Amino acid sequence: MRAKKLFGATVLDKRVKEIGRIEDIEVEIESGSISSIVVSLKKGLFSNDVIEIDFDNIATVGDYVLLNTEIGTEKEEEKEEKESKEVTIEVEDEDE
Repeated sequence: MRAKKLFGATVLDKRVKEIGRIEDIEVEIESGSISSIVVSLKKGLFSNDVIEIDFDNIATVGDYVLLNTEIGTEKEEEKEEKESKEVTIEVEDEDE
């Protein structure tokens, strides 16, 4: 795969949630290998516009770049917890 195909590629986290698009790549000059990718975040995910992700955290590269890690905020996780409601059922003993 050519490096120019990586630019603008959609990045998904471990939960297959879109986190943004590749804006830049960091290359190790000596080896010529990619050391990290710079991801322009989808609006509202973090307060920063971009994050750098180490190449070791990339699971696969194809039509999408899939990470082997989760990316999210505590607020996002709290929102998901509120959305999944917990139900408690009390069972009364008929002998009483």
